[in-house]
Amino acid sequence: MLSLPEPTVYQSSKCFTTYGTMSYPDPKQLPSKGKPWSVLLSQDFIHKVDVIVPAESVDRIKEKLSNGTFAPKYSRVIMTLGEILNGEFFTQYIKIGVANVFTLKNGQLKMYLDKETYERAGLVGQPHGVKGKRGLKPRWVVEYDLRSPASFPGKKGFDRLVYACKKVFNQPLTWLFLNLSQNPLASFAPVKYTSSPFVTEDRHTLIPVITPPQSCLGKGGKLDLEEFATDIYEWLSLVRLDSPRITAGDKIDPYLSRYSVPNAQGDPKPVTLCKVSWQGFIDPNWARQVLVDLIISTSSRSWFAMSTSSFEKGVAGKGGDCMVLRPANSPANM
Repeated sequence: MLSLPEPTVYQSSKCFTTYGTMSYPDPKQLPSKGKPWSVLLSQDFIHKVDVIVPAESVDRIKEKLSNGTFAPKYSRVIMTLGEILNGEFFTQYIKIGVANVFTLKNGQLKMYLDKETYERAGLVGQPHGVKGKRGLKPRWVVEYDLRSPASFPGKKGFDRLVYACKKVFNQPLTWLFLNLSQNPLASFAPVKYTSSPFVTEDRHTLIPVITPPQSCLGKGGKLDLEEFATDIYEWLSLVRLDSPRITAGDKIDPYLSRYSVPNAQGDPKPVTLCKVSWQGFIDPNWARQVLVDLIISTSSRSWFAMSTSSFEKGVAGKGGDCMVLRPANSPANM
């Protein structure tokens, strides 16, 4: 199951759902094409990753946690946008190629600007975000390919960007970097961080039927699949939030909440779950590795869910989510 909105001009978020089979991943040649891999890798930078598994899979997950690759690392640097475009950092770091973040990724600089800043900068961009909703102001996105042959002093477009850096974008910003090469940024005193996993065990939770019913998979089952996916996505989101609404024995006043576990046959039985979370500045390639390890290390008789949340792009609620669910007893079904 996937949910990843692609913000367009004045367009609200959408939820896309896919159910099917995929080939077994090769750990020596990580997949990049086809779902869910292409969707997962399309996220710019990830803010949070959650893995939800039943209690019987906890031990295998803990074995993986002892591996250093299960703790993504990043660095924090304070510098102006102009310092990004000048000197050793620009010539060695951007032109060589590395995934970075205003956002800056693979040499592609994206700036999400409010109306006032956009007009002061005098740059050419496109409207971005929600139009006409009270409390949410649309923004403009300006993009530059800093690896382009036109991204050098003396070129009209690049000189305009440098001028805007001097006159408008002249305040120091906090930048987060992945795969940081220390030499170009040594003078900026980068601070290193490690996103250590946080494990929540022994969560006694009411669990719905996770496998889609046959009515969702045949012809004419589109609406049934949409309803099923929405219910499961909501339930998994409540698990991510550690909500008491799905806890066995929860007796909330129905006046305050009328939520009930969906797709439950009779009285849903409590199941013990484990959740492993990482939060920080995370590379989508690292998240892909986690998904591959989950598929390989967990038993095909058990289910698991993995969710990623990307950073917002300047408009509240405009981050993208990607959620992958493997039902039990279906090793190739995602």
